[in-house]
Amino acid sequence: MSGNILAIDQGTTSSRAIVFDDTYSIRALAQEEFAQHFPASGWVEHDADDLWQTTLRTAREALAKAGLAASDIAAIGITNQRETVVVWDRRSGKAIHRAIVWQDRRTADLCAELKAAGHEPMVSEKTGLLLDPYFSGTKLAWILDNVEGARAAAEAGDLVFGTVDSFLLWHLTGGAVHATDATNASRTLLYNIHDNDWDDALLDLLRIPRAMLPEVRDCACEFGTTEPGLFDGAIAVLGIAGDQQAATLGNACFSPGMVKSTYGTGCFALINTGADAVPSKNRLLTTIAYRLDGATTFALEGSIFIAGAAVQWLRDGLGIIGDAAQSGELAAAADPGQAVVLVPAFTGLGAPYWDAHARGALFGLTRNTGPKELARAALESVCFQSHDLIAAMRGDWSGGASDTVLRVDGGMVASNWTMQRLADLLNAPVDRPEILETTALGAAWLAGQKAGVWPGQSGFSGAWRLDRRFEPAMDDAVRSEKLAAWKDAVSRTLSR
Repeated sequence: MSGNILAIDQGTTSSRAIVFDDTYSIRALAQEEFAQHFPASGWVEHDADDLWQTTLRTAREALAKAGLAASDIAAIGITNQRETVVVWDRRSGKAIHRAIVWQDRRTADLCAELKAAGHEPMVSEKTGLLLDPYFSGTKLAWILDNVEGARAAAEAGDLVFGTVDSFLLWHLTGGAVHATDATNASRTLLYNIHDNDWDDALLDLLRIPRAMLPEVRDCACEFGTTEPGLFDGAIAVLGIAGDQQAATLGNACFSPGMVKSTYGTGCFALINTGADAVPSKNRLLTTIAYRLDGATTFALEGSIFIAGAAVQWLRDGLGIIGDAAQSGELAAAADPGQAVVLVPAFTGLGAPYWDAHARGALFGLTRNTGPKELARAALESVCFQSHDLIAAMRGDWSGGASDTVLRVDGGMVASNWTMQRLADLLNAPVDRPEILETTALGAAWLAGQKAGVWPGQSGFSGAWRLDRRFEPAMDDAVRSEKLAAWKDAVSRTLSR
């Protein structure tokens, strides 16, 4: 059988499809951006049909670029933006509302009410999560409560819910399969990560009918086959994982203590904690890293909402750069005498602060502040937030996180300046792999090893290749001064 795998990577700002061969090399890549909708302050939506159509078009384009037919593809692996919610009609497959994106903050008040009522300890114990609008459950409840007739239709069994992977799988299989994997389920506020099942107490809390929910399967599993008419033949779907867990797999972080951090629209750091679901004392998330052959591996995760989105803000909001690559060039030329700090709380602050009402702020501006200093502040804000996450991980888990090299991936890691500043502020090495498409690679690995054409964990780990290691070179006093300025800026930005 061919070792070619088609990886679908449905992200927050674009859909991508990548064909990997059995040496993990990219044979073809297709990408298409889609519209972002902001109907109110703090609200972020996607047209669900845009997600499906761009996914289908890029998959077809990648196959065409690679010169391959469906019969040349051993399997499809799917990875997706997590927590984003789609509710669709069981018969037509049409969404009843735009997808509510993980960045959306409209349910902040509901989360605050649930916290005030004392529900967060129960939610955290079962799910490993916090009561925050980031997660899927309160978004789903909002749709049921605000779309006319939705709750009655859901209770009658006419509506189904899914994260984006489920929506894509439904359409890929022509409505034959309504399923998800354990990693995506673990981000919904509805899934008990210890029992590996939807939890009735959580469903009751948010008034979610169980009949709406997808079946939860292992990350590497037979998820069905595509409708023959979508491509030039049917292809098996054999792997699904949420984007951050897929990146963990793509970076071969299979051993407890290994840490990866992905720098895309947001930034997400995970440390593998093995079979132990470690509760956090520092407001990190306890989550499922992956589930294979029925065995669950857990992780601690810290989530940053704005990483690459800060660079997009420089480009689209301020118009001071034409493309993302310019940000590092500007930052390198910034005035070292100016201590400009950006707290990019454009949609609130994630871990370890979890302040949905915080908003972005700039500190230290002078008459001499210009595009160079703003670019440096935007890139440094990502590094500062990463420092906060790694420090929290070190406080939560004593299994070696203090000595772990950080493996990185995502679009931002192409910037040497940013990666060096990250190593400097972390005071730890940062490893950038040769293959930066680790999210798609992780999904491909799940499908490839399930199909029997790619190796298991040990063989895949041995094939991981380093592009460059960034060693810390910043003076301790300078690092301390910068971190103190960051902490002061954050304290002034928090809403409480």
